This record gives sequence, structure tokens and C-alpha cells, in this order.
Amino acid sequence: MKVTSLPVGETRTHKDYESEWPKWLERFVDTYQKLGTDNLSLLSSIYHEDIVFVDPLHQVEGLSNLHKYFKGLYTNLSQCDFVIHDVIVNGEQAAIYWEMAYKHPKLGRGKEVVVSGTSRIVGQNNKVIYHRDYLDVGAMLYEQLPVIGRVIKWIKNKAAS
Repeated sequence: MKVTSLPVGETRTHKDYESEWPKWLERFVDTYQKLGTDNLSLLSSIYHEDIVFVDPLHQVEGLSNLHKYFKGLYTNLSQCDFVIHDVIVNGEQAAIYWEMAYKHPKLGRGKEVVVSGTSRIVGQNNKVIYHRDYLDVGAMLYEQLPVIGRVIKWIKNKAAS
């Protein structure tokens, strides 16, 4: 197992680290750091036709369904950037530790929201066949809603005290 730690604040290039990664993982990391509404066609360069994608809100199977899902996610965003902090590689599997910064006009008053998460990905035939995201949906979505957000934050504060 290889552990690759990226320096804090490094956001766009990881060439020194990627030389140790499988090609599919290198392509995946590079693609996610430039993915946006205008280039969702890049998904087919990193995901297998039979991809299974799971996040806390949905499970999507198949590349065409994943493309539709991402199109829906990215349509209303005015910004969505990923910063990869750490990558752990074990054969055809990897764990990726990241931060996502996004802006949505109807969430968080349109201000930037930053959420930390982890992805487990599995490669097959030089593409990703399985991708599962682990993240705090409350921080990403529910806390950004006007009324529900205050309730969620209050609950979190009570649980922590």
C-alpha cells in the first residue's frame, strides 16, 4: 500500500506524486480538478461503462446515467472545485481525501461552501468501475437551507456539548 500526501495548499498539479499511481488514478485526479459544467464529457475518459457511483443521496449505475446525474448536479452551480489532499493506493483501489468548494445561488446565500470528504474508488480495465463518496450531507446541503440549516446547526451544537 502506498500513501501519497500532498502538501497543504497544493491544488492543481500532482505530477511528482502521480508517477507512483496507476494511470487510471492519475487521470481521475487530474480530471476531477478541472471538471465543470462545460466539460462533463470528460467523465467517459475516467469512468467505466458499467460504473457504480454511490454518494449519500443517490446510487447511479452506468455511464450514461452518471452523466445525467452530474449534469443535474452541476447545472445550477456557479462554482465547483475539488482539492485533493491525500491519496492512498492499494493495487486497483484508492482512497482519496478531498475538499469540495461550491457555490449555488439557492444554498448558503450564494456564498462558497466548503465540504471535506473521502472517496473510495476501484479501477478496472484502466477506468474507474466503482466510486463511493463519504461526506457530511448536513454540511453540504441541509445546513445551507435557511430554516432547516439553523435547526441542523443547533442539533450539532447540542450533540457536541
